[in-house]
Amino acid sequence: MTTGALPAKHQVLQACRGELKEGNPLLRCAHELTTLHERRLSAECESLNEIDALRARLVRDIDRWITVQLPPAHGAAHVHTETMGAVIDRLAQLTAHAYAALTSSSEWDLWDAWQRLAELAVGYDDLAAEVCAGIRRLPGAS
Repeated sequence: MTTGALPAKHQVLQACRGELKEGNPLLRCAHELTTLHERRLSAECESLNEIDALRARLVRDIDRWITVQLPPAHGAAHVHTETMGAVIDRLAQLTAHAYAALTSSSEWDLWDAWQRLAELAVGYDDLAAEVCAGIRRLPGAS
């Protein structure tokens, strides 16, 4: 199931976990972003700039892919505060943090990490549906 031209939240979350079942570029980038966030959790300060540069490239790739996939939004469509690439980068980050929290001794940290991931996944699904329907516009899109 997809949300119009964009993958549904469960597909994005599966990709973040490394369960890639199709060659969708957005899902491939979501998986790569999660891998980079996992590296970032244990990275030395010297490699953070390199990791962040790779993340920025993947976010840009997602945004460019979406621009080609979707028709222009209606003229009166409200603009969202961040690009879809940025939302997927945050999903990847929260996925990495949620799995890292499994090793935490704090039940609160574990609950909080998974709750934040679930809420953002619902937000992604809502945004994807609105963008595909043309009632929401992404920054930089016409």
